[in-house]
Amino acid sequence: MEALENFWYAYSVTIAFCLVNSFFALSMYAVLSAGILSFTTIVFAAVGGFSAAQLIALTGSPIWLAFLVAGLAGALASALLAGFFLRLETHWMALASLALVLITRVTVLNTPTLTGGVNGLLVPMRVSVLELLVWLALAALVFYRLHHSWYGLATRAVREDPAAAGTMGISVRRIQLIAFLISGAVGGIGGAGMATTLQYISADTFFLGAAFTMIASTVLGGSFHWMGPIVGAFIFTALPTTMQAIVPAIQDVAKGVVLLVIMIYLPRGLVDPRARKLRRAARDREASRSTPLTKKEAAE
Repeated sequence: MEALENFWYAYSVTIAFCLVNSFFALSMYAVLSAGILSFTTIVFAAVGGFSAAQLIALTGSPIWLAFLVAGLAGALASALLAGFFLRLETHWMALASLALVLITRVTVLNTPTLTGGVNGLLVPMRVSVLELLVWLALAALVFYRLHHSWYGLATRAVREDPAAAGTMGISVRRIQLIAFLISGAVGGIGGAGMATTLQYISADTFFLGAAFTMIASTVLGGSFHWMGPIVGAFIFTALPTTMQAIVPAIQDVAKGVVLLVIMIYLPRGLVDPRARKLRRAARDREASRSTPLTKKEAAE
């Protein structure tokens, strides 16, 4: 019991950030699953984070209400941006989203009434790990249901070949719009989680460093299944702490080596449903070869 308490005391903050980064990774996965490469999750997180911070600071609203408002604010921001971004090709969309991240940072710095400007905003409430876990469980349930619905089938078709999906009667623009809205809502909740975990939010909270963490977590865990981003976020967030305990002198180098090894030997990420199916099919073929034929089968 004492060992468990010591572990919790030492790593509870790391676990909290693992949960928060899981929202960002899921937000990124939402658009990647529909064949969209966009870093607008950072913008959605900033909108949700500052909305939650202002709501808590001005009205003293409970955490759950702040998270709900942040999700709605992120979804609204995604709806406003979708009309413009979905007109762009994937590589241009990625560049435009990075430019939007820079614009968002400048906007945050120059609107002190809403964002605190260069000083940022203090958040008088702190979210608990249990509350973050509940919200992440709800998000995971939604992605699970979506993965096994018509929307999940449509997104996989759109990701593989938008033209072929269109010929099958799938509205590519509609699927991508839904993906954008989901990404906005989840990203907004992640922004609220970050603000209430740090109890502080500023222009530096949501910038290029967060974008790197988001894409690295998604690619590391696997962008072909909703569980992949969560696994990737936990590993990528906990990796620096682990490396610091094992090899503190070269922790950054060790972290980079681990990431490179995983990406080279598991290019589709740690969670890859296709690889699991291929391994199962290989085992079935091997089992069928090793099974002795009956006399009737041998005669045929």
